[in-house]
Amino acid sequence: MSTNSNLISGETFAFQDQLVDISIVSLSDDEINEKYKKGEIRIITEQARYPLDSIPTMLNSNKYILDPEYQRRKRWDNIRKSRLIESFVMNVPIPPIFLYEIDYSIYEVMDGQQRLTAIYDFYTGKFNLEGLQYWRELNGRNYKNLPDQVRKGIDRRYLSSIVLLQETAKNKEEAENLKQIVFERLNSGGEKLTPQEIRNALYNGKFNQVCIKLSRNDYFRTMWQLPLESEGEEQLLKSEAYKKMEDVELVLRFFAYRHIDNFKSPVEKFLDEYLKQANNYTDETISNLENLFNETIDLIYDTFGDSAFLLPENEKRRYTLPAKIIYDSMMQAFANNLRYKEILIKNKNSIKNNLFSNKESLYIKQINRPLFDARYSGRKDVEARIEYIHNFLQSYI
Repeated sequence: MSTNSNLISGETFAFQDQLVDISIVSLSDDEINEKYKKGEIRIITEQARYPLDSIPTMLNSNKYILDPEYQRRKRWDNIRKSRLIESFVMNVPIPPIFLYEIDYSIYEVMDGQQRLTAIYDFYTGKFNLEGLQYWRELNGRNYKNLPDQVRKGIDRRYLSSIVLLQETAKNKEEAENLKQIVFERLNSGGEKLTPQEIRNALYNGKFNQVCIKLSRNDYFRTMWQLPLESEGEEQLLKSEAYKKMEDVELVLRFFAYRHIDNFKSPVEKFLDEYLKQANNYTDETISNLENLFNETIDLIYDTFGDSAFLLPENEKRRYTLPAKIIYDSMMQAFANNLRYKEILIKNKNSIKNNLFSNKESLYIKQINRPLFDARYSGRKDVEARIEYIHNFLQSYI
């Protein structure tokens, strides 16, 4: 458990050093054969084919859940969607989508969300074709104003699917585990998932959902130069950070780094382990942490406005993009001083102007490097940066 004296009730975390090494599991051939005959971790599937022009009706039927919680955010822009349609025009083979039958004839889309959305949007006229490579003469067209033969040709194409049947799992818990296994294996190739997208799939739970919710905070999004939720999905999808769930990871980092004395490299595994444990926090603990995040963001925004989380200027460069090494340390220091909020807000102009003004204190002479250097992200480096900002704030209290 962390020694952070500012932890709230129920906020525990201990990094699990002892991981099971499956390579040392030893079974005899007879035992392995018996395990196989019992059908342990065996997927039951069937295959289906859907005419493309039936997909809008299919998705409108409420029998297909397009965005289960473990799915990643939409990534495809109109050019990517258009090139999928071009592939159908050319009859290029398209990989099957994967569905999971959560109830009889009710399906979650495990893999294929982007393809299904692109087809649906095309048939419902939500975009015009653009960026085509081999059928450039169709750029600017939509489904309704395509030449008859081309439109009919697309209509007679099929999208294949592999359906994981409900009989695959014996209970709800086993179903969740199997879905996560399949999702991870499906996404081990193709478009590489970010660490947070993998976490969202494999370790989804109450706390993960709160991190997604908190990533919508307007002040947080402003300080990270992300589109606001109110600007709509089209604007959000212009942001690579949003599409890859990097905003959600930033929220998770705030909570995990409250346990910096349990930090283990690499940071990805540290965040994985924290999220797995935090998903088991009580509702009261999660609610208190949610309030803590929002209050900390409010205070930092009140103090720095949209210029928070920028690296300190030097004679060579003026930084214009937020940085994790500032965010991580600033969020911890301000969270630990929330009880002095009124004093800090009263002195916000001085804090904003002077936090990084002492160039000597920003350089660690003993190890001959700048304090805020992104190349150094070990536990002692993070602790030193938190301590620097904490001590600076304390000078006003």
